[in-house]
Formats: sequence, structure tokens, C-alpha cells
Amino acid sequence: MESTTRRDVIAGLSIGAASAFIGACRTAAAQDAGAGGPAGSGVPSFAPAPGMHQPVALPFDPATLNGLSAALMNSHYTNNYLGALKNLNAVELDIQKITMSSPGYQVAGLKERELTFTNSVILHELYFANLGGNGMAAGSIQQALTTSFGTIARWEELFRATAMSLAGGSGWAILDFDFHTGDPRIYWAGNHTQSVAFGQPLLVMDMYEHSYHIDFGAAAGKYVDAFFMNIKWEEVDRRYQRALLAFKAIYSL
Repeated sequence: MESTTRRDVIAGLSIGAASAFIGACRTAAAQDAGAGGPAGSGVPSFAPAPGMHQPVALPFDPATLNGLSAALMNSHYTNNYLGALKNLNAVELDIQKITMSSPGYQVAGLKERELTFTNSVILHELYFANLGGNGMAAGSIQQALTTSFGTIARWEELFRATAMSLAGGSGWAILDFDFHTGDPRIYWAGNHTQSVAFGQPLLVMDMYEHSYHIDFGAAAGKYVDAFFMNIKWEEVDRRYQRALLAFKAIYSL
């Protein structure tokens, strides 16, 4: 009964509730963005024009991370994140040239690349922004994970297992706030084009080999250990608080 009611609410959102949700998201984004987004926010200036996305700087000194080298972080940021950003800008400019006479295969190809590069940019910015901490869970997210998974230890076990299922391949392990269910959920995302349809990433872990190979070779488990030592839980909790506000706005709670 509850899920049916939720689907009905999603399908029939009032203008007021929808406006409140959009307003909450825009306000939160604007607060983060400021004049281009503060270090650590993982949020660029709001609504850039096509082809005008600007990079977000690393929110930490790469030399200060525990068990993850500056060489790894700098390579990841420069080659993968900035590369995706450059490609996204180029694809968006190409999309501006589409007309009704453009071949379908060309449109489909550009739109697929747009989604891939868009998600790559977003997930990389979130990934870097949830690093630079001491790895100690804190804030209301800690209680939320305990409620959803039984214990923090159980949540960590499932998140690690999800990450390791991608070892040697490509993809992301993501803790999302699922707006359909109203709680934190762990999702596996292969490539950059798969994600929960109605969610807010809270904790993002890159499991592409470029995220660990320089330091650990094929030993993905050691990278997972190092990642957990550097989680910035204050950022994860901030995202959770924003997701709760948006969830309440969606359902007029």
C-alpha cells in the first residue's frame, strides 16, 4: 500500500510540491556554488551554458591523503576528470548543431556521449569531494545507515563487497539516497550511464582501474581499504541532510 501511494504521489506531484523541490535543490546548489563553488563542494557554478562547464578544483592537498598517493590523485583528476569535462563541453557544442534533418545515428551517438560524459563529470566531482577526511563516520548519516542496514559494520561490509564486485572491471559503488524508498541504499553502477533513476549520491567510490592502478596495480582490495581511511564523512552527512530536505519537499512532509 505504501509503495502504491508513493508512486501515486510521484506521478501526481502538485505544482507547489514540485516547485518546492526544485527551489530546495536550486537553493542548495547556489549555496554550494557561490562564485564557482567552494573547494570541497563538488558543485560547479549553477546552470552553465552548453560547452561552458568549468572544472572544480581538488578539495584537498593530494599529498595529505592516507595511503593514496599524490601521483594517483593528480593523474586521476587531470586525465580522467578533466578529460571527461573537456569531452562534455565538445559534445554539448556539437549537439547545438543538431536539426530535424540530422541522421538518427548521429543524434543517438551524441546523446549517448553526452550522458556518459555528464555522469562521469558529476560522479568524479562527488568522488573527490567525499575524500580528504579521517574515515570516521559521523553525523546523522551514521544513524541512518544503522537504521537501514542494522549496523555500520554491515553497511560497510555490503559497500566493500559491491566495490570489489567491480574489481578488474569498470564502474562505481554508490551509496544513494533513494527518493522512491526514502532511505540510503547501495547501488552498483557499471560504466557512467547506469544509476538509480530517482536518487541523490551520498558516497561515491570510483572502481575504474585508473582510480587505483598507479598505486596498487591489480590489488583493488588495498585501494578499497585506503578509500575508507580517507572518507570525508562530514561531506557525506551534508549530502544526506540535503537529500532529506528534498525528500520532504517532494512528498510535502
